[in-house]
Amino acid sequence: MARPTTTPVTRPTDPSPRLTEGGADQAVTGAGPRPNVRGGQVAVPSWFMRGGTSRGPFFRAADLPPDTAGRDAVLLAAMGSPDPRQIDGLGGATPLTSKAGIVDRSTRDGVDLEFLFAQLQPDSDTVDTTPNCGNMLAAVVPFAVESGLLVPIADTTTARVLTLNTGLTADITIRTPGGEHGRYVDYTGEAAIDGVPGTAAPITIDFLDTAGSVCSALLPTGRVRDTVELPGVGPDGSSGPVDVTCIDNGMPLVIVDAAALGRTGRETVAALNADTELKERLEALRLVCGELMGLGDVRPKNYPKMTLVSRPANGGAIGTRSFIPHVCHESIGVLAAVTVATACVLDGSVAHDLAELAPGPDATVSVEHPAGEFTVELGLDPADPQQVTKSALLRTARLIMAGDVLIPRHAWRSGAPSATGPEEQRR
Repeated sequence: MARPTTTPVTRPTDPSPRLTEGGADQAVTGAGPRPNVRGGQVAVPSWFMRGGTSRGPFFRAADLPPDTAGRDAVLLAAMGSPDPRQIDGLGGATPLTSKAGIVDRSTRDGVDLEFLFAQLQPDSDTVDTTPNCGNMLAAVVPFAVESGLLVPIADTTTARVLTLNTGLTADITIRTPGGEHGRYVDYTGEAAIDGVPGTAAPITIDFLDTAGSVCSALLPTGRVRDTVELPGVGPDGSSGPVDVTCIDNGMPLVIVDAAALGRTGRETVAALNADTELKERLEALRLVCGELMGLGDVRPKNYPKMTLVSRPANGGAIGTRSFIPHVCHESIGVLAAVTVATACVLDGSVAHDLAELAPGPDATVSVEHPAGEFTVELGLDPADPQQVTKSALLRTARLIMAGDVLIPRHAWRSGAPSATGPEEQRR
């Protein structure tokens, strides 16, 4: 049992949640689960969740094959990849809806839950567990309650979650009203996030350690700004130079002024996705910056993300268009927003030159994106305002469906290799 975690977000006197030994319908034999065979298919318990502006199936770790290859084969079959439409699975035919989450209780001191994020692609057979996803992170604690991994004992529940992908830790608080006859996750509320219709109950995420989540440091090149010169990358398609900020405060990003590439940074998502020339230039820049950031050859990787920045247009602090990494994001990822906000407060960065920030000991940075805005709260070190000491934000989530996802029987027994991250070494 993990040491109880208490985070004074809404009710400081609330006790911490109680963790259970696993879901009641969990069937485990030996080193892995016993598959629930239904004719020629296998039924895998799954909870289909929206987390922020992403969605996908969540699984308890004990319900999946214990080996990486077997686990990934199940995820691919569940999502219907590889297929551009993902017509034979749960995937939504975009990277934002080709995601999955795997959650388990933690035995680490001070940690309640462990989360492994899996990024799939519609037309690829790879499963990437190297990056984080802050949107899917918002659904982890609601999922843990829904699946029986965690039992709430107060009106609000805070759990400390370790993301196995990168070692990032966050305290996540949700509403769990009820009483002696049982508590439940409350999804109804007044919180609104751009990119999701309507309102829902707020979910507060306090990140504890985001700097250098994948890279070696917050500024992996050791500089707040780098100048890169490449053939065809400049504003008119000629040779650079192009100034960039390479930064990782939860998500490795390459931040570049949209004007440096001949764009306004206010183009629509559809226009940017159709801009083949721009995407080719961004990819050339990404490959070079990936080497500068110590990430090696990033051609097969989903990071670093490429983020175009511009002066704000709607009263925010900075305008953004984020590529993930080859498709323009309909809004912006949670950890990408945190990283852009961090760049805004670093004197000399590409984002700082364009940002409009209010003075003060802390920074509330409104990151504009194609679907609206995303507010990030940063705590700054009074002795050194260039040092970010904390980051917090608000998301929402909802359980969409609960039951079993059915996969072909052969997929459960598949041992095909897949492109995965180093999560096994983190256990």
